[in-house]
Amino acid sequence: MATLHSAPRFTQIDGLKGTLANALGGHLLEAHEEHGELLLTVKRDSMEDVLRILRDDHKYQQLMEIAGVDYPSRAERFEVVYMLLSLTTNSRIMVKCSAAEDTPVPTVTTLWPNAGWLEREVFDMYGVLFAGNPDLRRILTDYGFEGHPFRKDFPLTGYHELRYSEDEKRVVYEPVELAQDLRQFDFMSPWEGADYVLPGDEKAETPPVADPKTTEKPSDTGAGEKTDKHAADKVSAGAPAEEDGGDEAPAPEPTEDQPARAKRKGKTTDTASATEPKTKARAKRKPATKKKDAE
Repeated sequence: MATLHSAPRFTQIDGLKGTLANALGGHLLEAHEEHGELLLTVKRDSMEDVLRILRDDHKYQQLMEIAGVDYPSRAERFEVVYMLLSLTTNSRIMVKCSAAEDTPVPTVTTLWPNAGWLEREVFDMYGVLFAGNPDLRRILTDYGFEGHPFRKDFPLTGYHELRYSEDEKRVVYEPVELAQDLRQFDFMSPWEGADYVLPGDEKAETPPVADPKTTEKPSDTGAGEKTDKHAADKVSAGAPAEEDGGDEAPAPEPTEDQPARAKRKGKTTDTASATEPKTKARAKRKPATKKKDAE
């Protein structure tokens, strides 16, 4: 028996852009569809009001994630992206705003309790401030960490390194010292077109051969009747191995004459009496009795 669900199987965003744009009014800066989802850009100071409208009036019950993006060339270099899910309509939308290092974003912990952890992560990784967050502390990096690792201008090696000091018997923080300069890797895709010549591409500029070389007669290649007559001749004819005997040569005589070994006395070969060398002390020793052997 088939089970019917109230939520559609696939998300339908036809007409959703106009509906939400009218609902948000002056809070909305831009709305467009991207990768089959609706993306709304709103004013930073209106973020809490916008998300409250989407939660209460348009059934976007769950805050799935808060992500940060860094654009160092912009005046407001950061973007804070909120990802919402509607369980009743099976719809996902993204709402974002821009922020700078000194322009806080209103907290949404008043709408979703899990926003406290998500805002702390964006603050830790990017340095975005959230006004009204009751516990805005680092959540992923260590105590006393300097900088924000997801910023584009943060060095790959960081500013400090952590190690255990055998002299002080504790963990210490020290400035990073590189034994050699950090290598810069080239991540440009050759399929998209590199601005330099890749190894082997210099041959592509070589013009094709205008007049291919051909052989007009058999003598140019070394073939002919004279060559065919000697084709069956042995190349190894006259070699020392051929003259000394070849395949029918008898086996060589042995270089040593080893006398036949005397047959070993005794019935067993793994006992001490059979394997140990005979010495004067052993020769004088009397064999053990059966009673002693039994013991």
